[in-house]
Amino acid sequence: MGNRRKVSIAGNPLLIGAVTTLLVVVAVYLSYNANNGLPFVPTYNIQARLPDADGLIKGNDVRMGGTRVGLVAKLVPYQEPGTGRSIAIAELKLNKNIEPLPADTDTSVLSRSSVGLKYLELIKGSSAQTLKSGSTIGLSHYREPVELDEFFDMFNKRTRQASQENLINGGNGFAERGPSLNETLHQLRPLTANLIPVMRNLAAPRTGFGEFWRALDRPAQQSAVVAETNAAFFSDLDTFFGAWASVPSSIEKAIEGGPAALRQATYSLHYEQPFFKKSAQFMRLLRPSAAALVTAAKPLAGAVSAGSVNLKAAVALNTRLESFLGKLRTFSTNPVVTLAVEELSLTAKLGNTVVASIAPEQATCNYITLAFRNIASLLDQDLGAGTAAQVGVLLAASGSNSEGGPASAPADSTPAGGAASEKQYNANYLHANPYPNVAGPGQPDVCEAGNEVYEPEKTAIGHAPRVGNGTEKTTRDEDLLGKPYPASTAKALGITTTSAPATKGAKKGAKK
Repeated sequence: MGNRRKVSIAGNPLLIGAVTTLLVVVAVYLSYNANNGLPFVPTYNIQARLPDADGLIKGNDVRMGGTRVGLVAKLVPYQEPGTGRSIAIAELKLNKNIEPLPADTDTSVLSRSSVGLKYLELIKGSSAQTLKSGSTIGLSHYREPVELDEFFDMFNKRTRQASQENLINGGNGFAERGPSLNETLHQLRPLTANLIPVMRNLAAPRTGFGEFWRALDRPAQQSAVVAETNAAFFSDLDTFFGAWASVPSSIEKAIEGGPAALRQATYSLHYEQPFFKKSAQFMRLLRPSAAALVTAAKPLAGAVSAGSVNLKAAVALNTRLESFLGKLRTFSTNPVVTLAVEELSLTAKLGNTVVASIAPEQATCNYITLAFRNIASLLDQDLGAGTAAQVGVLLAASGSNSEGGPASAPADSTPAGGAASEKQYNANYLHANPYPNVAGPGQPDVCEAGNEVYEPEKTAIGHAPRVGNGTEKTTRDEDLLGKPYPASTAKALGITTTSAPATKGAKKGAKK
């Protein structure tokens, strides 16, 4: 009996088996719950709001800077009350050694492997405020990652084929170049030795190298909204350069003329400079007209609208005008026409002097109108069987040098006996004005012909010493005989009875 009591507990097989079973159960339990964290180990618990789970599941790693710092304990859906948007809330269990995190810490769901395993990445911020246990990282701090499949989706079939060709050509480039690569690697050893202090400086906080990459990330985020536009831009560039490459001969011909054009431009620009200066001055002077165009634009638009109605008819007119101009050109090239035009020009040149003299006689003195009126009235004496000319016979005065016989001097009313005091014919005086003033070129603005005042007992040859002021009116309401139309006739003919300006008529003057 005494020997049994001294037997060791370790020698009891039943007890050893029970302890072993207990240890196995504890190990299985711990391994089963490893994804939820080890029991009795304190953790730093926070929440993170995500736009969607994006393949993240319970038990996935939480990493920071590539190091595992915790796990995803739970994922629950959540609907925002204001917008109704559905999001995901991830409950995170983190190691206590990273507590507390800055309040501006960002989150991102990244791929851990090519088979789709995900993890939650924490991008540590720099804020002085911190996240206490139980706090939540807001949705605004979520960074949308670029997945590997999305990255490769941006390459179309042609791009993928070109990448394969590049890899094949790159492989061919490295073929049979082992010794050269070995020599290159040997030469890189000093570079790596000198690269260590450089990388140490880059890793120093005062360098701000990490902020540089974050700064690069911000333009990338801002340009993401125009990614499709940029892709279309490169597609358009491909279309443009494809068309450009299809016409090399034309491009070569265009380039061949470039040097000559450059030389000509270098020579011509010096002479064109005044033109550009005057153009600039013209534009400055045009500014008031352009300002006035603001008010004139509406009437001008109306004129254009009205003119567009006649545009169709104008096209037909232009077609007919083309035919007319062709015939006119044939007519103008006829030698006979050219000779006739030359003779007509000479006639017009010679007749210009005559017209210049006649025009003021009519415009100022109304002589031509009065002459036609007097000619018409010459034969207005009605005899029943016809008309007779209104002609009166004036007997010539008798006396010395009178018009009744030969004369040795101008008539001066001297009787045949020679006694000057015995004047018998006071009317026997010569009054002659062969070229009176009629407001012609170089003459005074006087209608002298027909308005000379008779000078009794005085011989007058040439311009009269006195000119009368007698005038005679002609009106639109007179017929060819100078008589007024009856009211009914004037109305039927549509004649407006408005008097013309008074003109100096021809008044009979005595010439004896």
